[in-house]
Amino acid sequence: MSKRDYYETLGVERTASDDELKKAYRKMARQHHPDLQTGEVQKKTSEEKFKEVNEAYETLSDQEKRKRYDMFGHAGAQQGGGQDGFGGGGFGDAFNDIFEDFFGGQRGGSRTERGNDLQYNLELTFEEAVYGKEAKLKIPRWEMCDDCKGSGAKNASSVKTCPSCKGAGQMRFQQGFFSITRPCGQCEGAGRIVTEPCPACQGRQRIYRERTIAVHIPAGIESGMRLRLSNEGEHGVNGGPPGDLYVAITIKPHPVFQRQGQDIVCDVPIQFVTAVLGGKIEVPTLKGTTVIKIPAGTQQDKTLRIKGLGVPSLKGHSTGDQLFLIKIQIPTKLTARQKELLQEFAKESGMSMEEDSDGFFDKMKTFFE
Repeated sequence: MSKRDYYETLGVERTASDDELKKAYRKMARQHHPDLQTGEVQKKTSEEKFKEVNEAYETLSDQEKRKRYDMFGHAGAQQGGGQDGFGGGGFGDAFNDIFEDFFGGQRGGSRTERGNDLQYNLELTFEEAVYGKEAKLKIPRWEMCDDCKGSGAKNASSVKTCPSCKGAGQMRFQQGFFSITRPCGQCEGAGRIVTEPCPACQGRQRIYRERTIAVHIPAGIESGMRLRLSNEGEHGVNGGPPGDLYVAITIKPHPVFQRQGQDIVCDVPIQFVTAVLGGKIEVPTLKGTTVIKIPAGTQQDKTLRIKGLGVPSLKGHSTGDQLFLIKIQIPTKLTARQKELLQEFAKESGMSMEEDSDGFFDKMKTFFE
């Protein structure tokens, strides 16, 4: 029976790149690996397909073999094969990737594990976010046992070489048509067995305790940001590196101030007389109250500014401003005398409510004509 075309076996075009070949091989190898099948018939069928996939990739992943195959077909590919049985085009690397997918990537020896990352949710006041602070956080985490220094054993004599794997941490098994190395089941890949566990950590190598960590909160930090403290997460296992600690920032809302970028904004109510005639009023800032001048004729929602009283940038290059959004208060209850004075003002200004109303509708008619 003639062999299938290698490109067809992997399900790729003849112009496929090395990355596309490797991706296709990984997919097909997972699909047809005999150890992932159930039933003898299905295992046998998958084993044959798995051999075809390996053969196709072994040829196409080698540039020289691929050239000969493209020119002369299967006959050309059989000339001048690689000495190691896997060719020279990265078959071994792809096979190792498949191995790691199936068996967790552990091929013997004590497997080190990086410690878990941790997250601490820190709530700040508005002022703390603007000016920064030094915070002390109590972090519960797994830390290396001080008594056994992370070995998990009571003492050095409590550690014995694993009798099953002879300290190699791995066992070799026959899997279909090739052999595979797996972690030793007795020592779980460590190559050693602890006969007397450490009484402090019960052989776990780590102890759960609370640690106080000092954290610098920079001025100008915003809600939603995270600070990363390297190596302040949980400690690793078997000498693995510690994880990181992330401090997630949320900021409490302020009853008066709001933040807009690096500026601090607040609404300032003023009397309509002050808006018309101008004057001075006292306003709040994060550093206390101050006095600002209201220009005569100030309109609703006009913004007044004091430079340098806003939020500093995280890099410290600049500082925002304090903005005051003017809100004019219109009195809802007037005395007879107040109404009289306003009517006199309107008369002196040549204004009339009736005339203004008519003028408005006249203007609207003109607009729609």
